[in-house]
Amino acid sequence: MNSKYSFKFENLTVYDSAMEFGEIINKLVKKFPQEERFELSSQFKRAADSIALNIAEGSGGTDPQFYNCLGNAWHSAHECISCSSKARMRKYITFQEDEENRRMITELSKMITTLRNRISSRIKNNK
Repeated sequence: MNSKYSFKFENLTVYDSAMEFGEIINKLVKKFPQEERFELSSQFKRAADSIALNIAEGSGGTDPQFYNCLGNAWHSAHECISCSSKARMRKYITFQEDEENRRMITELSKMITTLRNRISSRIKNNK
């Protein structure tokens, strides 16, 4: 992004990855049948977008608030696993697409966990 206005969370690799994942899922669900528009498609998109949204939301608060929001992001990432599995089971996506979703979610989960661990250490050191 080339805005002259930036926010510190925009410098986080995990945020960039979460933003990219949300866009990938947004494109992917366009292949789903019309009857899923307000069902699995919507849930999958909301869960995927929630990852980046929670990172952004938490970054502006205290360390405990950020830690909690990262937990919410982690949970949203794992919700995406179920959505991807359901999509594969219903034959909306291929096995390979499901595997790629799982790979990206695994990487996001690892980054979120690493950041949560760093923040947890800061919280403990400030007590």
